[in-house]
Amino acid sequence: MTRQVDISKYRNIGIMAHIDAGKTTTTEKILFFSGYLHKMGAVDDGTAFMDFMEQEKERGITIMSAATTLMWKEHQINLIDTPGHVDFTAEVQRSLRILDGAIALFCGVGGVEPQSETVWHQADQYHVPRIAFVNKMDRIGADFDRVLNMMRTRLNAKPVAVQFPMGAEDRFEGVVDLVKMKSLRFDIETLGLEYTESDIPQQYLKMAEEYRTYLLESLADIDDNILEKFLAGNDISESEIKATLRKGTIEQKFVPVLCGSSLKNTGVQPLINAVIDYLPSPLEVVYLPGFDIKDSEKQITRLPKDEEPFSSLAFKLITDPFIGKLTFIRIYSGTLKVGQTVQNTSADKKEKILKIMKIYASKREEVQEAFAGDIIAIPGLKFTRTGDTLCDINNLLLYEKINFTEPVINQAIEAKTIADQDKLIDALQKISDEDPSFRFSNDNESGQIIISGVGELHLEIIVDRLNREFRVPSKVGKPQVSYRETVSSVVIEENTFERQLANKNQYGNVKIELLPTERNEGMIVENLIDKTKIPEIFVKALEQGVREALNIGPNGYPMIDVKVRILETNYLADTTTEIACKIAASTAVKDACRKANPILLEPVCKVEITLPDEYVGDVIADINSRRGRVEDIESVLSMKVIKAQVPLSELFGYVTQLRSKSQGRAAFTMTFSHYEPAVIKSFY
Repeated sequence: MTRQVDISKYRNIGIMAHIDAGKTTTTEKILFFSGYLHKMGAVDDGTAFMDFMEQEKERGITIMSAATTLMWKEHQINLIDTPGHVDFTAEVQRSLRILDGAIALFCGVGGVEPQSETVWHQADQYHVPRIAFVNKMDRIGADFDRVLNMMRTRLNAKPVAVQFPMGAEDRFEGVVDLVKMKSLRFDIETLGLEYTESDIPQQYLKMAEEYRTYLLESLADIDDNILEKFLAGNDISESEIKATLRKGTIEQKFVPVLCGSSLKNTGVQPLINAVIDYLPSPLEVVYLPGFDIKDSEKQITRLPKDEEPFSSLAFKLITDPFIGKLTFIRIYSGTLKVGQTVQNTSADKKEKILKIMKIYASKREEVQEAFAGDIIAIPGLKFTRTGDTLCDINNLLLYEKINFTEPVINQAIEAKTIADQDKLIDALQKISDEDPSFRFSNDNESGQIIISGVGELHLEIIVDRLNREFRVPSKVGKPQVSYRETVSSVVIEENTFERQLANKNQYGNVKIELLPTERNEGMIVENLIDKTKIPEIFVKALEQGVREALNIGPNGYPMIDVKVRILETNYLADTTTEIACKIAASTAVKDACRKANPILLEPVCKVEITLPDEYVGDVIADINSRRGRVEDIESVLSMKVIKAQVPLSELFGYVTQLRSKSQGRAAFTMTFSHYEPAVIKSFY
């Protein structure tokens, strides 16, 4: 099998935005205009092609990122539609890790909303080039210039309009293309399949000149040839403008901005053209390097070519009721064939490739071979998890794993019957394999199974999936906060473990210093022992003992923002053992934690509430009663936006209370911010 589409004509992109900005609707229109779909579905009707889970159809939101492939002007676009709800941010994060470009969607009314900021910063983290699409220009309150200003102030971005809307709200009639300097009007009878180019209407000429001047100034900043022509007043060709726009987008010097209304089929085709024109192919992206598995400091670079050794990253797992476990991978280099054996360097296991599938949302197509730049799914992999590297068995490397949001909400769960208890454990294991931001554990004291997630909706969806998808009826308790602990003073502690076990003397000694760190620094272990005077196996045992002791603090919660320095150890060649070193270190850390004035920490969330002015007083009073801090109040059109920080423990069921206080007119979003000392006092 040979490559059907040259890699220079690949576009691996995602659509990202705040919830309800129109991501899935836009994806649906893209699939329709590309000819893949012959009938458009609708999110509100539960008929959207990309929302295939029952929970997605019922709620009208995207829960799981869905991938599909389409052709446009001889280019292959591998497209991922990501969720917009904050509880499913992990889906966006793992998608952005493997994508080459993204469409950032903004509501023409809401502009840059909280989740828009979150996903934008995630894209910054992975250096993903973006174009922006201001959607819903036909809605009441839509304001294109306001969205551009919000991108500058909230995202610290440089938006460059390549289109602007002709009118807004019910007067929205089309867009002006600033590259061609033409107006585009979309035919309603053909559902926008046909559109006409014509001269810009007189009333929009001055505005077009102003936008065009800013566009050319932005291009002149990065291209000397355009700068010379611009200063001389010479014409600049369409091809020159597009080439420089492409260069600036890929180098992330600015963000081209388009506009339209996906629901009204306006502006979607120019958006697909912009994907081809401005977003990079795999050949134009600088990827995160791999690392030598024997030397983590040594970087290994693989080029996106079929001739290179095979390398890829597994970024997503799902459980299919008919096929079983499906692993989604992005191929960075080389080719992959059915029957090939590859190495999972993350798990140090070999995997046999029995099938390769191209993905079209819930549909699959088997292929015999996949190439560099492809996003595919492989069924039946035994050892591979999210973030694992798969590569050629003779050319090993390890790609950096994906870091996910820590779960902050816990719930107790149990099967309704004892017979289903084992099925429940099995189903939870499958879900945790799929979703790295979900965890479950057994509570040794209560004997309960505890599930942990990033939000109430996240856990609600998981319990719903257990009932429907895995057919395990379950009962859950009330959500609980996932607390953490830290220390507030410095303690030096020494411990010696000396005992006879299995007729052998076991000796271990260690002296440690425990001290607090700055917030959000996590757990730091610093080893100051002279490693030339003690075998490495005992050094590692001491470090392991320290880390295990920090997993549970004096009050029973994991320790964070703590630094442990291993100062010295007394090594006796005949009696020092690995297990004794580990126990001595663990005991020393636990004793030090009790003496270091431990503090309980609770998760605090950033909250944004959009509501009419008349309810602001009541809502602020309610936030204060929940130990919240109001940080800012903004005016957006006729609405107010309250920004606050509130402890998570005070936010359970808050949506219902807010609706009651605002007669259902307030909108609420929250994202995890940080940990800070809890009101509950430590016992020590």
